[in-house]
Amino acid sequence: MKQFLKEEVKPALGCTEPVAVALAVARAREELEGKPERAEILLSSNIFKNGASVGIPGSGGLKGNEVAAALSLVSGRSEYGLEVLKDCGPDDVEAAMTLLKAGAVRLSVDRGISGVFVKANVMNGGHTASCTIEKNHSNITEVIRDGTIISTSASSNGVNGTLSAAEAISLMTWEEVMGYLDEADEDDLAFLLEGVKMNLAIAKKGFEDGVGLGAGRMIRDSFDDFESADLGTKIKTWCAAASDARMGGVPMPVMSSAGSGNHGITAVLPVALFAEAKGMSDEKKARGLLVSHLATAYVKSRTGRLSSTCGCAFAAGAGAAAGMAWLLSERIDKAGAAVGIVVSNLLGMLCDGAKESCAFKVGTGAMEAYHAALMADGGIELGTQGVVGSTVDETIDNAARVASSMGAIEQTLLDIVDGRK
Repeated sequence: MKQFLKEEVKPALGCTEPVAVALAVARAREELEGKPERAEILLSSNIFKNGASVGIPGSGGLKGNEVAAALSLVSGRSEYGLEVLKDCGPDDVEAAMTLLKAGAVRLSVDRGISGVFVKANVMNGGHTASCTIEKNHSNITEVIRDGTIISTSASSNGVNGTLSAAEAISLMTWEEVMGYLDEADEDDLAFLLEGVKMNLAIAKKGFEDGVGLGAGRMIRDSFDDFESADLGTKIKTWCAAASDARMGGVPMPVMSSAGSGNHGITAVLPVALFAEAKGMSDEKKARGLLVSHLATAYVKSRTGRLSSTCGCAFAAGAGAAAGMAWLLSERIDKAGAAVGIVVSNLLGMLCDGAKESCAFKVGTGAMEAYHAALMADGGIELGTQGVVGSTVDETIDNAARVASSMGAIEQTLLDIVDGRK
């Protein structure tokens, strides 16, 4: 339980793909003395796609992996993990732009590598240091300085050579994963509730004029009295606003889930808002949040950390649906039924990279999660149809098969994104 929360549920500042780029650059730079002269970074196709057009926190509206790398050369600190850029200020942005204009940051993409992979080489004064991140956005697997290995580990973020939480969950059944619900102690529950505060705070920021695309703000303002809106619409609105702020590069952290801030928004806010609307206790709310995070991790452990499918909608949406169904029933079977409903609905939503329009997808996943929870609590089960199997395990295995067969679509998306550079 402790390992799961430490690895899969953590604060993140900015979109986690360019953040992984920044983290690798920062860790490599820290091995060198003096100011860095240039950086060369190799990315997987998924990291490149997701970081190409998204706002970078603290940059004043600048976007892209190159900006994240340049900022990290100036002010990144690897000790902050996924909040590596939290010390970035206006002077750092100016210095980073000088580096970019001088051609000091160069990116290359290996389309043969999928998932999470970043290798940053930073040079100065004839010395070179490199840092490699694999599988998990904060999982540093190797640091080298001038050909000498400084640190190395297996391509896992587990402890003492053990499996990571995500790897362990990939080997478990639905019932086994949900069994962790009984292991959470008071500290774990308090931590989960802190995530609610964090994600509500950035959502409030997203309602402000000029922040992001304004999807959440538009939905809210379409009502003469937003408080009279139905709960599903409120959930969609708050989640879209949070993603507006995050995709727009607002320098505020979110509590992530399964390695993604947008996943965290979808996994946390619907469950929290639902529990609040129903007058549920903080303890029950926190346990519903845990169901959501566990279910999100369960889906992602099989479909992949990054893929061509929109995880913030169908994976975290499945998690939120499970969390809300559990709040209504306290039954794992109904939570599983809600997962199947979301997957059957949203599996086909494509991930075409992280950007402002992700607010629409986050909002859609959140609202569909709400409806799925109501249906599951009402006794509706889809049975075997389409990708939905006779069990949750079979359904998610089928979803993983679909996700893994979308290679040609991924290449087309990369052609489109790369063609704009």
